[in-house]
Amino acid sequence: MQDSQTIVEKIWNKHLVQSTDGGSDLLYIDLHLVHEVTSPQAFESMTLSGRKVRRPELTIATVDHNVPTVGRDQPWEDPLSVQQVETLRQNCKEFGIPLFDVDDSRQGIVHVIGPEQGLTQPGLTIVCGDSHTSTHGALGALAFGIGTSEVEHVLATQTLPQARQKTMAVEVSGKLLPGVGAKDVILNIINMIGVGGGAGYIIEYQGEVIRDLSMAGRMTVCNMTIEAGARAGLIAPDDVTFSFLEGRPYVPKGSDWEKSLDD
Repeated sequence: MQDSQTIVEKIWNKHLVQSTDGGSDLLYIDLHLVHEVTSPQAFESMTLSGRKVRRPELTIATVDHNVPTVGRDQPWEDPLSVQQVETLRQNCKEFGIPLFDVDDSRQGIVHVIGPEQGLTQPGLTIVCGDSHTSTHGALGALAFGIGTSEVEHVLATQTLPQARQKTMAVEVSGKLLPGVGAKDVILNIINMIGVGGGAGYIIEYQGEVIRDLSMAGRMTVCNMTIEAGARAGLIAPDDVTFSFLEGRPYVPKGSDWEKSLDD
């Protein structure tokens, strides 16, 4: 009889392409988010090697880190920011990748556009060249931050070599007092387990306090999982998750939505 699996293990095993004894697992990636800072070298290497993006429809790019908060329609003062954004535009055009550009209403922080647009969904594997990609775990996705060489690997193969992580359950019980929020919760968890307490683990957050958090609060907790040294953080999907996602642009509609809930 097969041992029961955690939600992390279920997602991991469902996406397992190949496993080697004592080595890394090869995981299939459902969604690759790309921005202007960690992608240029990856695209350059793809060009030099004559490779194409394996699944451009599963890759979404947005300008993020270098976009001014105000005056974005005016000339930008930082020439490096201009260069990186223009390079991303050229790479997306060359490789056929959808881009949420500066003047696109869908443009935003790379960790926010996934949930906001319904790209982030329970059970998916998601990667991005940014350590706080763990944010997407708030919706029940298994999400990793990756380096530039790994960005290239995912672009070329739609897979990611990844050492299998242990799983850690963190349960937060009771009710929060007035004035105490999600950031206080995760900071207290980090204080208890230490900044390296999550090293080698994917943390699954559980308990009444976690279930009572809004989606924004859950995203805060999962985002800051990295500050505990963990590879990723995740919260099992529930009615809060489904209510947040229903009707968003990339979420299934009608009978497909009902079927996805059953899955």
